[in-house]
Amino acid sequence: MVMEQGVTVPRPSAWRAWVHAARPPTLPAAVVPVLVGTAAGVRDASFHLLPFLGAFIAALLIQIGTNFANDLSDFHKGADTESRVGPARITASGIATPSQVRKATIVTFGLALLIGLYLVAVGGWPILVIGLASILAGLAYTGGPWPLGYHGLGDIFVFVFFGVIAVAGSAYLQTGDLSTLALAASIPVGLLVTNILVINNLRDLATDRAAGKNTLAVRLGPNPTRVQYALFSVVAYVVPALLIVAHLAPLWALLPWLTLPLAARLTSTVLGGMTGRSLNRVLQLTGQLHLLFGILFALGLLL
Repeated sequence: MVMEQGVTVPRPSAWRAWVHAARPPTLPAAVVPVLVGTAAGVRDASFHLLPFLGAFIAALLIQIGTNFANDLSDFHKGADTESRVGPARITASGIATPSQVRKATIVTFGLALLIGLYLVAVGGWPILVIGLASILAGLAYTGGPWPLGYHGLGDIFVFVFFGVIAVAGSAYLQTGDLSTLALAASIPVGLLVTNILVINNLRDLATDRAAGKNTLAVRLGPNPTRVQYALFSVVAYVVPALLIVAHLAPLWALLPWLTLPLAARLTSTVLGGMTGRSLNRVLQLTGQLHLLFGILFALGLLL
Protein backbone atom coordinates (compact mmCIF):
# COMPACT_ATOMS: atom_id res chain seq x y z
CA MET A 1 0.00 0.00 0.00
CA VAL A 2 1.15 3.57 -0.70
CA MET A 3 -0.08 7.05 0.20
CA GLU A 4 -1.45 9.21 -2.62
CA GLN A 5 -2.95 12.62 -1.85
CA GLY A 6 -3.41 11.59 1.76
CA VAL A 7 -5.27 8.38 0.93
CA THR A 8 -3.93 4.81 1.21
CA VAL A 9 -4.18 3.05 -2.16
CA PRO A 10 -3.00 -0.39 -3.35
CA ARG A 11 0.60 -0.62 -4.54
CA PRO A 12 0.59 -0.67 -8.38
CA SER A 13 2.25 -3.38 -10.43
CA ALA A 14 5.83 -2.75 -11.58
CA TRP A 15 5.00 -1.69 -15.12
CA ARG A 16 2.14 0.54 -13.97
CA ALA A 17 4.48 2.18 -11.49
CA TRP A 18 6.97 3.10 -14.20
CA VAL A 19 4.23 4.33 -16.51
CA HIS A 20 3.01 6.46 -13.62
CA ALA A 21 6.54 7.77 -13.03
CA ALA A 22 6.83 8.74 -16.70
CA ARG A 23 3.82 11.03 -16.05
CA PRO A 24 1.87 10.48 -19.30
CA PRO A 25 -0.19 13.69 -18.85
CA THR A 26 3.04 15.71 -19.24
CA LEU A 27 4.15 14.04 -22.48
CA PRO A 28 2.08 16.24 -24.85
CA ALA A 29 4.25 19.10 -23.60
CA ALA A 30 7.13 17.44 -25.45
CA VAL A 31 5.11 16.46 -28.52
CA VAL A 32 3.36 19.76 -29.33
CA PRO A 33 6.56 21.78 -29.99
CA VAL A 34 7.73 19.13 -32.46
CA LEU A 35 4.39 19.22 -34.29
CA VAL A 36 4.28 23.02 -34.50
CA GLY A 37 7.97 23.37 -35.34
CA THR A 38 7.76 20.76 -38.08
CA ALA A 39 4.68 22.46 -39.53
CA ALA A 40 6.47 25.83 -39.52
CA GLY A 41 9.45 24.23 -41.27
CA VAL A 42 7.32 22.48 -43.88
CA ARG A 43 5.88 25.84 -44.99
CA ASP A 44 9.36 26.65 -46.29
CA ALA A 45 10.57 23.18 -47.32
CA SER A 46 9.41 19.66 -48.16
CA PHE A 47 8.51 17.28 -45.35
CA HIS A 48 11.27 14.99 -44.09
CA LEU A 49 9.74 12.04 -42.23
CA LEU A 50 12.76 10.51 -40.46
CA PRO A 51 13.99 13.75 -38.84
CA PHE A 52 10.43 14.38 -37.66
CA LEU A 53 10.13 10.91 -36.13
CA GLY A 54 13.57 11.22 -34.56
CA ALA A 55 12.74 14.58 -32.99
CA PHE A 56 9.36 13.25 -31.83
CA ILE A 57 10.80 10.20 -30.07
CA ALA A 58 13.83 12.04 -28.66
CA ALA A 59 11.57 14.76 -27.22
CA LEU A 60 9.42 12.11 -25.49
CA LEU A 61 12.49 10.38 -24.05
CA ILE A 62 13.95 13.67 -22.75
CA GLN A 63 10.63 14.52 -21.11
CA ILE A 64 10.37 11.09 -19.48
CA GLY A 65 14.00 11.23 -18.36
CA THR A 66 13.39 14.67 -16.87
CA ASN A 67 10.35 13.34 -15.01
CA PHE A 68 12.40 10.47 -13.58
CA ALA A 69 15.20 12.87 -12.57
CA ASN A 70 12.72 15.24 -10.91
CA ASP A 71 11.12 12.37 -9.00
CA LEU A 72 14.53 11.39 -7.62
CA SER A 73 15.74 14.94 -6.92
CA ASP A 74 12.56 16.01 -5.12
CA PHE A 75 12.82 12.87 -2.97
CA HIS A 76 16.39 13.69 -1.91
CA LYS A 77 15.43 17.31 -1.19
CA GLY A 78 12.37 16.32 0.87
CA ALA A 79 9.90 18.11 -1.39
CA ASP A 80 7.58 15.08 -1.72
CA THR A 81 5.85 14.38 1.59
CA GLU A 82 2.53 12.88 2.66
CA SER A 83 1.04 16.40 2.56
CA ARG A 84 1.66 16.59 -1.19
CA VAL A 85 -1.60 17.38 -3.04
CA GLY A 86 -0.42 16.13 -6.44
CA PRO A 87 -0.04 12.51 -7.58
CA ALA A 88 2.33 10.33 -5.56
CA ARG A 89 5.95 10.00 -6.70
CA ILE A 90 7.43 6.52 -6.98
CA THR A 91 10.65 7.28 -5.08
CA ALA A 92 9.07 9.08 -2.14
CA SER A 93 6.29 6.48 -1.84
CA GLY A 94 8.77 3.59 -1.86
CA ILE A 95 7.44 2.00 -5.04
CA ALA A 96 10.95 2.18 -6.53
CA THR A 97 14.33 2.63 -4.88
CA PRO A 98 16.49 5.70 -5.60
CA SER A 99 18.97 3.42 -7.36
CA GLN A 100 16.28 2.06 -9.68
CA VAL A 101 15.03 5.55 -10.56
CA ARG A 102 18.59 6.74 -11.16
CA LYS A 103 19.24 3.85 -13.56
CA ALA A 104 15.96 4.50 -15.37
CA THR A 105 16.96 8.15 -15.79
CA ILE A 106 20.35 7.21 -17.25
CA VAL A 107 18.84 4.65 -19.64
CA THR A 108 16.14 7.05 -20.86
CA PHE A 109 18.53 9.92 -21.49
CA GLY A 110 20.96 7.45 -23.08
CA LEU A 111 18.32 6.37 -25.60
CA ALA A 112 17.59 10.02 -26.36
CA LEU A 113 21.29 10.56 -27.02
CA LEU A 114 21.42 7.61 -29.43
CA ILE A 115 18.56 9.05 -31.47
CA GLY A 116 20.22 12.42 -31.16
CA LEU A 117 23.26 11.10 -33.04
CA TYR A 118 21.09 10.63 -36.12
CA LEU A 119 19.55 14.08 -35.69
CA VAL A 120 23.02 15.62 -35.41
CA ALA A 121 23.96 13.90 -38.67
CA VAL A 122 20.95 15.61 -40.25
CA GLY A 123 21.13 19.03 -38.62
CA GLY A 124 24.77 19.42 -37.60
CA TRP A 125 26.23 21.08 -34.52
CA PRO A 126 23.18 23.26 -33.68
CA ILE A 127 21.17 20.10 -33.03
CA LEU A 128 23.99 18.70 -30.90
CA VAL A 129 23.96 21.86 -28.76
CA ILE A 130 20.16 21.76 -28.44
CA GLY A 131 20.14 18.08 -27.45
CA LEU A 132 22.87 18.31 -24.85
CA ALA A 133 21.46 21.55 -23.41
CA SER A 134 18.00 19.96 -23.14
CA ILE A 135 19.32 16.94 -21.23
CA LEU A 136 21.49 19.06 -18.92
CA ALA A 137 18.58 21.42 -18.26
CA GLY A 138 16.32 18.45 -17.52
CA LEU A 139 18.79 17.21 -14.93
CA ALA A 140 19.32 20.70 -13.50
CA TYR A 141 15.62 21.48 -13.19
CA THR A 142 15.37 19.98 -9.70
CA GLY A 143 18.82 18.37 -9.42
CA GLY A 144 22.39 19.51 -8.99
CA PRO A 145 23.87 22.09 -6.62
CA TRP A 146 21.61 24.92 -7.84
CA PRO A 147 18.32 23.44 -9.13
CA LEU A 148 16.46 25.82 -11.44
CA GLY A 149 13.02 24.88 -10.17
CA TYR A 150 14.00 25.65 -6.58
CA HIS A 151 15.14 29.19 -7.45
CA GLY A 152 12.15 30.48 -9.37
CA LEU A 153 13.60 29.78 -12.83
CA GLY A 154 11.37 26.87 -13.77
CA ASP A 155 8.99 29.03 -15.79
CA ILE A 156 11.83 30.46 -17.88
CA PHE A 157 13.28 26.97 -18.35
CA VAL A 158 9.98 25.58 -19.63
CA PHE A 159 9.28 28.52 -21.96
CA VAL A 160 12.76 28.39 -23.48
CA PHE A 161 13.19 24.63 -23.85
CA PHE A 162 9.58 23.54 -24.50
CA GLY A 163 8.82 26.62 -26.54
CA VAL A 164 11.57 28.46 -28.36
CA ILE A 165 14.24 25.77 -28.61
CA ALA A 166 11.95 22.80 -29.27
CA VAL A 167 9.86 24.55 -31.94
CA ALA A 168 12.80 26.26 -33.65
CA GLY A 169 14.90 23.08 -33.49
CA SER A 170 12.15 20.96 -35.04
CA ALA A 171 11.73 23.49 -37.85
CA TYR A 172 15.50 23.58 -38.37
CA LEU A 173 15.56 19.82 -38.94
CA GLN A 174 13.16 20.33 -41.85
CA THR A 175 14.78 23.39 -43.43
CA GLY A 176 18.37 23.68 -42.21
CA ASP A 177 17.56 27.29 -41.39
CA LEU A 178 16.07 29.36 -38.58
CA SER A 179 12.96 31.21 -39.74
CA THR A 180 11.04 34.12 -38.26
CA LEU A 181 7.86 32.03 -38.47
CA ALA A 182 9.33 29.24 -36.34
CA LEU A 183 10.54 31.67 -33.68
CA ALA A 184 7.20 33.48 -33.59
CA ALA A 185 5.23 30.21 -33.53
CA SER A 186 7.26 29.12 -30.51
CA ILE A 187 5.80 31.92 -28.37
CA PRO A 188 2.21 30.64 -27.92
CA VAL A 189 3.49 27.07 -27.59
CA GLY A 190 5.94 28.15 -24.88
CA LEU A 191 3.40 30.27 -23.02
CA LEU A 192 0.72 27.59 -22.87
CA VAL A 193 3.12 24.85 -21.81
CA THR A 194 4.46 27.19 -19.12
CA ASN A 195 0.90 27.61 -17.88
CA ILE A 196 0.92 23.90 -17.05
CA LEU A 197 3.82 24.57 -14.68
CA VAL A 198 2.13 27.72 -13.37
CA ILE A 199 -0.92 25.72 -12.26
CA ASN A 200 1.24 22.92 -10.89
CA ASN A 201 3.20 25.40 -8.77
CA LEU A 202 0.07 27.29 -7.71
CA ARG A 203 -1.43 24.02 -6.50
CA ASP A 204 1.75 23.06 -4.62
CA LEU A 205 2.51 26.54 -3.32
CA ALA A 206 2.07 25.75 0.37
CA THR A 207 4.01 22.46 0.35
CA ASP A 208 6.75 23.91 -1.87
CA ARG A 209 7.19 26.86 0.48
CA ALA A 210 7.43 24.51 3.47
CA ALA A 211 10.07 22.42 1.67
CA GLY A 212 12.13 25.47 0.70
CA LYS A 213 11.29 25.03 -2.99
CA ASN A 214 11.14 28.66 -4.05
CA THR A 215 9.25 28.36 -7.31
CA LEU A 216 8.14 31.54 -9.06
CA ALA A 217 4.67 30.98 -7.58
CA VAL A 218 6.18 30.90 -4.08
CA ARG A 219 8.12 34.09 -4.81
CA LEU A 220 5.20 35.96 -6.39
CA GLY A 221 2.36 34.68 -4.24
CA PRO A 222 -0.99 33.22 -5.36
CA ASN A 223 -2.71 36.26 -6.88
CA PRO A 224 0.15 37.42 -9.13
CA THR A 225 0.55 33.79 -10.23
CA ARG A 226 -3.10 33.74 -11.27
CA VAL A 227 -2.55 36.93 -13.28
CA GLN A 228 0.51 35.32 -14.88
CA TYR A 229 -1.66 32.42 -16.07
CA ALA A 230 -4.27 34.79 -17.53
CA LEU A 231 -1.66 36.99 -19.25
CA PHE A 232 0.08 34.01 -20.83
CA SER A 233 -3.25 32.71 -22.13
CA VAL A 234 -4.19 36.05 -23.70
CA VAL A 235 -0.84 36.52 -25.45
CA ALA A 236 -0.89 32.94 -26.76
CA TYR A 237 -4.13 33.63 -28.64
CA VAL A 238 -3.00 37.03 -29.94
CA VAL A 239 0.16 35.69 -31.61
CA PRO A 240 -1.55 33.69 -34.41
CA ALA A 241 -3.48 36.82 -35.41
CA LEU A 242 -0.26 38.84 -35.49
CA LEU A 243 1.36 36.19 -37.70
CA ILE A 244 -1.47 36.60 -40.20
CA VAL A 245 -1.25 40.40 -40.13
CA ALA A 246 2.51 40.12 -40.74
CA HIS A 247 1.86 37.76 -43.71
CA LEU A 248 3.88 35.02 -42.04
CA ALA A 249 1.01 32.56 -41.75
CA PRO A 250 -2.28 31.84 -43.56
CA LEU A 251 -5.71 32.67 -42.20
CA TRP A 252 -5.94 29.01 -41.11
CA ALA A 253 -3.50 29.89 -38.32
CA LEU A 254 -6.56 31.07 -36.41
CA LEU A 255 -7.74 27.47 -36.03
CA PRO A 256 -6.47 27.40 -32.41
CA TRP A 257 -9.12 30.01 -31.62
CA LEU A 258 -11.60 27.12 -31.63
CA THR A 259 -10.22 26.35 -28.16
CA LEU A 260 -10.96 29.86 -26.84
CA PRO A 261 -14.04 28.75 -24.85
CA LEU A 262 -11.93 26.23 -22.91
CA ALA A 263 -9.17 28.78 -22.38
CA ALA A 264 -11.66 31.39 -21.15
CA ARG A 265 -13.27 28.91 -18.75
CA LEU A 266 -9.92 27.85 -17.31
CA THR A 267 -8.71 31.43 -16.94
CA SER A 268 -11.92 32.40 -15.17
CA THR A 269 -11.56 29.43 -12.82
CA VAL A 270 -7.95 30.27 -12.00
CA LEU A 271 -8.70 33.96 -11.39
CA GLY A 272 -11.62 32.88 -9.22
CA GLY A 273 -9.27 31.77 -6.45
CA MET A 274 -9.31 27.97 -6.59
CA THR A 275 -6.49 26.43 -4.54
CA GLY A 276 -4.84 23.16 -3.53
CA ARG A 277 -6.05 19.76 -4.67
CA SER A 278 -9.03 21.26 -6.50
CA LEU A 279 -6.54 22.58 -9.09
CA ASN A 280 -5.70 19.04 -10.23
CA ARG A 281 -8.58 19.15 -12.71
CA VAL A 282 -7.49 22.59 -13.94
CA LEU A 283 -3.97 21.23 -14.40
CA GLN A 284 -5.27 18.33 -16.47
CA LEU A 285 -7.41 20.60 -18.65
CA THR A 286 -4.56 23.09 -19.11
CA GLY A 287 -2.48 20.24 -20.52
CA GLN A 288 -5.33 19.29 -22.83
CA LEU A 289 -5.69 22.91 -23.94
CA HIS A 290 -2.00 23.04 -24.83
CA LEU A 291 -2.33 19.83 -26.86
CA LEU A 292 -5.47 20.94 -28.72
CA PHE A 293 -4.07 24.40 -29.41
CA GLY A 294 -0.82 22.88 -30.70
CA ILE A 295 -2.52 20.37 -33.02
CA LEU A 296 -4.79 23.04 -34.49
CA PHE A 297 -1.93 25.51 -34.80
CA ALA A 298 0.23 22.98 -36.64
CA LEU A 299 -2.66 22.10 -38.93
CA GLY A 300 -3.34 25.78 -39.61
CA LEU A 301 0.27 26.38 -40.57
CA LEU A 302 0.17 23.48 -43.01
CA LEU A 303 -3.04 24.51 -44.81
